[in-house]
Amino acid sequence: MTYTGKLKDPLLDDLFKGVLTLQTIDECYQFFEDVCTVAEIKSMAQRLEVARMLQENRTYGEIAHRTGASTATISRVKRCLNYGADGYKLVLARLAGRTGGENE
Repeated sequence: MTYTGKLKDPLLDDLFKGVLTLQTIDECYQFFEDVCTVAEIKSMAQRLEVARMLQENRTYGEIAHRTGASTATISRVKRCLNYGADGYKLVLARLAGRTGGENE
């Protein structure tokens, strides 16, 4: 599957190619610490956890309590899960040990 969404851009292609070269969690920490603020990194991690909890059918209250995410953030992540590009679903499936490929 080739992504053809509105974000497609040569500079983003280079960024994502760079991310794909990272081989360890330590390398990810090094790169993302240089590229993002601590708040941005923590926000991305929080949204991934919100997505995981939404897939587990947790309530907004449970999610907000556990992650510290606002209801606005939880709603935004839920909208992405329901109507987005399926990026959260892909990553969560792979983290759970499934392939997350096109045929899944």
